[in-house]
Amino acid sequence: MTNASFWDRIAPKYATHPIKDTTAYEHTLDRTRSYLHEDDRILEIGCGTGSTALLLAENVAHVTASDYAEGMVAIGRQKARDQAVGNIDFVRASLEDGALPDGPYDAVMAFNLLHLLRDPGDAARNVYGLLKPGGLFISKTPCLCGIFRALWLPGTVMRALGKWPGIRFFNPAWLERTIAAQGFEIVESGDFPKTPPRRYIVARKR
Repeated sequence: MTNASFWDRIAPKYATHPIKDTTAYEHTLDRTRSYLHEDDRILEIGCGTGSTALLLAENVAHVTASDYAEGMVAIGRQKARDQAVGNIDFVRASLEDGALPDGPYDAVMAFNLLHLLRDPGDAARNVYGLLKPGGLFISKTPCLCGIFRALWLPGTVMRALGKWPGIRFFNPAWLERTIAAQGFEIVESGDFPKTPPRRYIVARKR
């Protein structure tokens, strides 16, 4: 089973899943809004069913919300219609398949995504190419390190059974170094929440 098939299958349940830590989520939204402007064109990669993209749409000129699972994208489109949000487009695309609409963008967002990718460094390099000079890469990523590495073996079994996606294990410092190595300047970082650390990083294209 491919990862896209996994996310397609769970999309209806995912859409109704409550946010576990609303305080950390709202803080993330507030920090992200502080970097956005009303004339910005922004892209979210790995948007899921679009909840975050829809909340941020009122702060910018246009949002392109992308995910490589059609089931997620379809739910996002329906949400946009139900909420009458007209400045957002949902597209089935990923950083790797070349189907993303051309930039450059003022900001690219990736929330709860980088730990699901084979190579976060390649992802950051691709994001760099999509941004305007001075544009921002805003991400938040679970960093499953330390005792959380114990999840590797059961996670491998669950993935083989089609019940878990593939997950990368790394610490926050490694993630920051990996993003900075692609030419970004880190302008803000923090963990929201602290355990397990979900690293929020704002990086500017030099």
